[in-house]
Amino acid sequence: MTTSASTPLPDPRPPRHLRPEITGMLDTFREPAILLGLDYRIIAANQAYRRTYGDGHPLQERHCYEVSHQYRVPCDQAGENCPLKSSLHEGTAQRVLHLHHTPRGDEHVDVELFPIRGDDGEIHYFVEVMHQARSASARAGGDHGMIGRSGPFNHMLELIQRVAPRRTTVLLLGESGTGKELAARAVHDGSDRAGGPFVPVDCSGLTETLFESELFGHEKGAFTGAQYRKTGLVESARGGTLFLDEVGDIPLDLQVKLLRLLETNTFRRVGGVEPQKADFRLVCATHRDLRSMIREGTFREDLYYRISAFPVHLPSLRERHDDIPLLAEHLLRRLDPEAEFELSGEAAACLAAYDFPGNIRELRNILERASVLTDDGVIRPQDLPPECACSGAGQLPPGQDDAIIPLEEAEARYLRWAVARFPGERRELAQQLGISERSLYRKLQQLDRGSD
Repeated sequence: MTTSASTPLPDPRPPRHLRPEITGMLDTFREPAILLGLDYRIIAANQAYRRTYGDGHPLQERHCYEVSHQYRVPCDQAGENCPLKSSLHEGTAQRVLHLHHTPRGDEHVDVELFPIRGDDGEIHYFVEVMHQARSASARAGGDHGMIGRSGPFNHMLELIQRVAPRRTTVLLLGESGTGKELAARAVHDGSDRAGGPFVPVDCSGLTETLFESELFGHEKGAFTGAQYRKTGLVESARGGTLFLDEVGDIPLDLQVKLLRLLETNTFRRVGGVEPQKADFRLVCATHRDLRSMIREGTFREDLYYRISAFPVHLPSLRERHDDIPLLAEHLLRRLDPEAEFELSGEAAACLAAYDFPGNIRELRNILERASVLTDDGVIRPQDLPPECACSGAGQLPPGQDDAIIPLEEAEARYLRWAVARFPGERRELAQQLGISERSLYRKLQQLDRGSD
């Protein structure tokens, strides 16, 4: 009898020496969960795990890192934080965000691992539970707001995953164009207020005369032109999340009004008498150095400590260059879902060498311009703006000199270098290059024919 790869085989019964309650507890988890031995081997798995990671072969007795990562060695030997090793060393539960391989592709997974001790007090087993991080994707396409798989991106995502279920105030720090509103929405979506409103406020656009009216609303007749009662943004966020973007741009004399709101959880509409109860989760963001502003006397220190309980740094595109091909593929799909744009190897090298002062917002603009200039759907260096296309000089792969050569030959050299250097599978390399797997195979076949 044959079994398709999409239909996991049932695992054999677990060893008899295990108490039934140990293996039975796995099915109390809705998320994928497994029972592990000290040697990293899977002893038992629940239905959710077999459904998510099953590949048509029994999972029992395989190593967890083999199934989740397709590694041949434990995670810590592959450059990642291994929760099992950390738990053995510290004797406590561990939690870490990993990039797991599934039949659907790679996914961000929040891994929780709990040690199980025997009657002798020693650790005998581990229960590992995997929570998919639904606020971000490691693959192009789809409706996910945040896209990435690099180390700095994963660290940022791990912090968001940890703080989202809490009611802690979050301060997002990073340059303009790094996706702070997407990160704020991820915090909201991962909280118990996800069913409530998400209300973004651009603080840089609030003038002194509009600040109170926009934030707190006003009563009818409160001032000239107030012909009706207006609901403020604070009131609109009731039961949800209030996102104050560019909080560092709030003038100093208005910061005290925001501080009073946060300290008392009450406000009054302009022209009103009765205090109103505020009920929102606060997320703030800024590209400014608030500590420097405190020293300069342009930002209140007491307000800073109110909003900075949990700071999260959003990495610039310079810090996550490994994500550029993936982001480029994703953005090109969103620019025109019907078209099939792809980056040439040389164009990908140019983008990888560019600093992107405007971050992801600038990358999107560059790709939109390039998509207009290309005639065959393949984006080449000449389709990029001069400051970007020229930045690849001096950043060529090893073995290439500064001589001017035909673009076709430059792309071939880069592709040979990338194939020799990349340790993963061809589909993963295609993803990193920002092209489809089919296009990569076509290019490799052309290289093979050319070398005959």
